[in-house]
Amino acid sequence: MTTHTRSGALLAVAALLAVTAACSSGESSEKTGAGKGHDTSHRADEVNRSAFTLVATGDVLVHDSIIRQARADADGSGYDFRPMLAGAKPLASAADLAICHMETVYGAKGGPFTGYPAFWTPPQVAQAIKDTGYDSCSTASNHTLDAGAKGVERTLRAMDEAGLRHAGSARSAGERNEPAILKAGGATVAQLAYTYGTNGIEVPEESPWLVNLIDQERIIADARTARRAGADVVVVSLHWGDEWQQKPNAQQLSLAKKLTRSRSAGHRDIDLILGTHNHVPQPYEKVNGTWVVYGLGDQVAGVMNDPRGQLGSAARFTFAPPTEGEKRWAVRKAEFVPFRMEPQPPYRLTPLNRAPDREGASGTGQLDQDRETVRDAVLSRGAASDGLRMGR
Repeated sequence: MTTHTRSGALLAVAALLAVTAACSSGESSEKTGAGKGHDTSHRADEVNRSAFTLVATGDVLVHDSIIRQARADADGSGYDFRPMLAGAKPLASAADLAICHMETVYGAKGGPFTGYPAFWTPPQVAQAIKDTGYDSCSTASNHTLDAGAKGVERTLRAMDEAGLRHAGSARSAGERNEPAILKAGGATVAQLAYTYGTNGIEVPEESPWLVNLIDQERIIADARTARRAGADVVVVSLHWGDEWQQKPNAQQLSLAKKLTRSRSAGHRDIDLILGTHNHVPQPYEKVNGTWVVYGLGDQVAGVMNDPRGQLGSAARFTFAPPTEGEKRWAVRKAEFVPFRMEPQPPYRLTPLNRAPDREGASGTGQLDQDRETVRDAVLSRGAASDGLRMGR
């Protein structure tokens, strides 16, 4: 596990985070129901009783083929990623809070743009993610430093312009100490994000805030700071594990146990863990009473050697407000929705929970087979016994 130097005193920023949370509470939203568009004239105790749904999806991994497809979908003028992501829009836009994982960093608006191994992605993808219905993205990954500090700056600037919140990388020590604070239903939600490493690229000593590296003590300290700032729910996004492995590795299993075991005044510090990086669907599991998604798989990716790289799941959790005598919100309903990225042009994201099988480039029976591949992986550590179901 990598130790990362702390930037500033975390305890000193609690008041600043509280101000951020207060500012966020008045944001408007096009989403319906009890999400960010709720009537803020309601009494606080009424608002705080609103349940909310959280949706999270896997890696947006923009290979060269995905860049070419976005160019084609924009009729050769600019880059349009919305058609590729359209399959996720009903799910993301209906959620009170939708979280993506942006694995790659952005190039300048005019390019150049590249795929693997050093990703420079067209910044237009940020607006497409927002238009699909996402509210925030984790940005800590092994590719966060592919373009150095300038890549981080371009990425976060484009997200800011699109109205997307972000967690996991930062442009300053002050920004690093401000987790994404969001409103969902009657809850204040904090998103934190960390990565196992950066492909051997050293994090500059003079700017350690560029990316958050996984460190157990730091994650817990950040979660507790977010709690003191008023977060009802703390979500931790972790870029971890072994690529192409369905089973979580020893670090994932150990860290999940330690983080979910952490308590303050008898109450858990972290409410949900969302994993990325593995490129294949990994299991969901309830650990110490807290849901852990070891790996969501890919959401957007070019064709890889392993066909499972086109598969992923969307996690959907419904959080209920504390009951009498309780202090923490709790997951009332846990669901997953299987997806796949079509493995040939035009690359499109296809939900597999309702998709009827059909004749096509992948052949009869492939959709059913892919759905079962995702289901088997997600349920492989017994999550069904804890109530996890495939969502509709």
